[in-house]
Amino acid sequence: MVACTLLHLFNYQIFFMPKPVITKKSLQADMRYLKLLARNFPTISSVTTEIINLEAILHLPKPTEHFLADLHGENEAFQHVLRNASGNIRRKVKELFGNTLREKEIRDLCTLIYYPKQKLELVRSTDTDLSDFYQTTLNQLIAVCRNVSSKYTRSKVRKSLPEEFAYIIEELLHESSDDRNKQAYVGVIIQTIIGTGRAEGFVVAICELIQRLAIDQLHILGDIFDRGPGAHLIMDTLSSYHHWDIQWGNHDILWMGAAAGNPLCIASVLRLSLRYANTQTLEEGYAINLLPLATFAMETYDADACTTYLPKIEDPTRRPDEKRCRLLAQMHKAVSVIQFKLECAAYHAHPEWNMLDRALLEHIDFATGECHIGDRRYALCDTDFPTVDPQHPAMLTQGEEELMRSLCHSFRISQHLQQHVEQLLQHGSIYGIYNSNLLFHASVPMNADGTFRSVHLADEQLAGRELLDRIEQIVRQAYDPEAETERREWARDFFWYLWCGPNSPFFDKSKMATFERYLIADKETHREEKGAYYTLRNDAAVCDMIMDSFGVRGKHRHIINGHVPVRAACGENPIKADGRLMDIDGGFAKAYHDTTGIAGYTLVYHSRGFQLVQHAPFTSTQEAILHGTDIQSTTQIVEMMGHRAMVNDTDKGAALREQIADLERLLVAYRKNLLSL
Repeated sequence: MVACTLLHLFNYQIFFMPKPVITKKSLQADMRYLKLLARNFPTISSVTTEIINLEAILHLPKPTEHFLADLHGENEAFQHVLRNASGNIRRKVKELFGNTLREKEIRDLCTLIYYPKQKLELVRSTDTDLSDFYQTTLNQLIAVCRNVSSKYTRSKVRKSLPEEFAYIIEELLHESSDDRNKQAYVGVIIQTIIGTGRAEGFVVAICELIQRLAIDQLHILGDIFDRGPGAHLIMDTLSSYHHWDIQWGNHDILWMGAAAGNPLCIASVLRLSLRYANTQTLEEGYAINLLPLATFAMETYDADACTTYLPKIEDPTRRPDEKRCRLLAQMHKAVSVIQFKLECAAYHAHPEWNMLDRALLEHIDFATGECHIGDRRYALCDTDFPTVDPQHPAMLTQGEEELMRSLCHSFRISQHLQQHVEQLLQHGSIYGIYNSNLLFHASVPMNADGTFRSVHLADEQLAGRELLDRIEQIVRQAYDPEAETERREWARDFFWYLWCGPNSPFFDKSKMATFERYLIADKETHREEKGAYYTLRNDAAVCDMIMDSFGVRGKHRHIINGHVPVRAACGENPIKADGRLMDIDGGFAKAYHDTTGIAGYTLVYHSRGFQLVQHAPFTSTQEAILHGTDIQSTTQIVEMMGHRAMVNDTDKGAALREQIADLERLLVAYRKNLLSL
């Protein structure tokens, strides 16, 4: 009763809230704009129709948003989560058919929706009565599609329809077989689809439509690249996805730097790919020619066992043979040494980074095989560096210079990679604000006292939102063909600082201990101290301060992060600061499964509130198709709204209200004869 009263009051306020008086004088001041608007709405009838339409849209339920983070190349798991809408499609199927279908039938129907082409191929080889199968299945799919489309206007659904079957699907969605007057009409449509041999194509089309309508907007909180083998495939999917955005992660920034031609970023991209035996993205995805690197590595490290550099492989099905492993290890060592050399040169070239202490190759005593770090000396695990001149350790050999020129050329001319980076720039940003949620991958640099850390950047002292805005400008500057060459090259170099600089919001640690992890056994040297943000974000007052500074308003506002894997198996809670912050890095990558105990999170924001979906490891696409195996997911209610959220409560609603206000001014202008009809 109370809830109904509140909702009634909410609607009353919308319809009967006093609107500002529109005067003839105010209209004349806006006449240029109103004349332009009149081109699209040339009559009073067209204006009123659009106002009615927009007002109606405001009172539809809020569409569903999905938030994912740290995909790390796990394309199969990503595709499955996208296809099953994080378990939402299965829930809708069970709601519709839970009392009429057996569990196996529900499982088969869900698998068909997720993988229609593959499932139909399997059905054709096993089912003897395809006509009956199509008759039953089409009716079920239409019911599911009708359910997932119910939040949207007919116009929006129409724009999502596949062109080939648009008219037929629209008719079936809005006509019910329960209507006695339309039973024959609907039945004949379905029978004709089957009779004309178009059933298979129609099933595929409507299944893909269900997938599309189940997720209205997809937010990726960074780190598409590295670890897993399918980053390029994820990007291919996103490039044609209907509505998505990304807040760049540190691994995305690294690849963007590599695509811009930064030699250090290229070396590190190669090193990480070889470390995890992941060359598919490089070779198959982006046509990067690794032959020069392989040739150089075999010649240079032929007598070296390279045991320190053997690849780490979490998935046993992807383990190469011994010969391949040895080659990967040689290539891995070759590019690692090049990276250590390039780091020294970069830190000397950019003293403003204050990272000269990280030029560790210059700290090696080659006579004793020790490295001097701070006030201590550490024995090196590997001292076989045939390309390193002890007198000039940072100097590349002629062979290394030629190799890097070749590799830089491959990255710069990779059309597929450049297209994907263009997509990251077009759909991405360092942070995003959507429907009272502040999204960023890692951190905002902070001091221990809870204030924003002031960072010297490009002759400015910047902190908080201003710092992040300036960094985004620099990232885009590296790809701006109209920017001065010197500025563009400086921006290109800066990608490396963003990857591992202490004050980088993508990193925000004391150091990146790559050198130590490879060459020093003492694990104390491997420790990377996290910035203050990672502790302070547990404090509700700090989160409120951050959101205030970014202009995030609303009763239900949140910070949403990725980057730091949540150790769910150890009882760590992804919901922090009394619900104000959500860390949704649940470890999609197989490398993190042991750490987190799970295989990723999806945060779902629908009209009723927030739900956090925790995923178990995904077996394989083939297993899902053959046996109907789904990702086992556990849903946690994070926050429920006091009333059902409508479009009016969203950013889209605010934009629509502005449009309505403009149209109302145009309507008054017509009625006062200030504009001719």
